[in-house]
Amino acid sequence: MDLKEIQNLIKFVANSGVAEVKLEMDDVKITIRTTLEGNVTETTYVQQMPNHTPLQQAVAPQQIAAVAPVAEAPVVENAHYITIKSPIIGTFYRKPSPDKPMFVEVGKTIAKGDVLCVIEAMKLFNEIESEVSGKIVKILVDDMSPVEFDQPLFLVDPS
Repeated sequence: MDLKEIQNLIKFVANSGVAEVKLEMDDVKITIRTTLEGNVTETTYVQQMPNHTPLQQAVAPQQIAAVAPVAEAPVVENAHYITIKSPIIGTFYRKPSPDKPMFVEVGKTIAKGDVLCVIEAMKLFNEIESEVSGKIVKILVDDMSPVEFDQPLFLVDPS
């Protein structure tokens, strides 16, 4: 469970009106307590369960609050970019075949309808075409990596 998921869970619990939530997964225990009266205080405990060592690590709420503004900074910075997302689940490929060049590189100008990548799903190779024109600013996925539905693949500057 990453920091963003924990922050979303804290927000959800605070807005739901629940006084306490305990979540226990394989290697993580999380307890979130809120007070429902006029004072709204949140207490969050995150414990990483040890694999082979006897020490338990706890993340204090102050540490989460200190990291939160840093995590949101890139979102504001990339606000004018368009995110091209995966329309399907599969394996992401930047080339049509191993001996061919990449479809797109950072800095390349693309037009609507240009092929950006291929996603293999169930032995079918699906060409993913751009729905916008612009310049590729960032490629967010490594070649030959698994991707999920709606996962960001590319950042495009439409200007």
